[in-house]
Amino acid sequence: MQGRKIHWGWNVLIIVSILLCIGAFILHYKNWVRVKPEKLTVLSGIYYRELPFSEMDSVVMVDRLPELERLHGFSAGSVEKGIFLDSIHPDNEISVFVDNLRYPKIRVVHRDSLLMFLNFKDTVETRKYYSYLLEKLAKEQNELPDKE
Repeated sequence: MQGRKIHWGWNVLIIVSILLCIGAFILHYKNWVRVKPEKLTVLSGIYYRELPFSEMDSVVMVDRLPELERLHGFSAGSVEKGIFLDSIHPDNEISVFVDNLRYPKIRVVHRDSLLMFLNFKDTVETRKYYSYLLEKLAKEQNELPDKE
């Protein structure tokens, strides 16, 4: 075996590629949510959305996503993540952070036009965040002065 060389560069490249794939899987595995007093932050892989409670217009629980065109994102089984366009209003970008398409989703409208759909692998957790967002929306609407 005199003529055989070990190519360490290829081995290192393969190991780094595998580690990057595992890291990407962990980041996209679920929706990572951080709640602060003034905003909700959702992170799933490269997709990130900050939702200030003061800019929330409505929060509704829906069973299905509307017809959407994927701008960029991914689907894997019952998971949908990414930025989509509404087929009726193509100017509106919609952030989709859905861990399971079969479960109900939280539909949040903020800044009068931006939509976000969010759910988790656990329906109890989804309902918990839905109740929390409804509470925050009611609180923000009660604090707004009347425009009369």
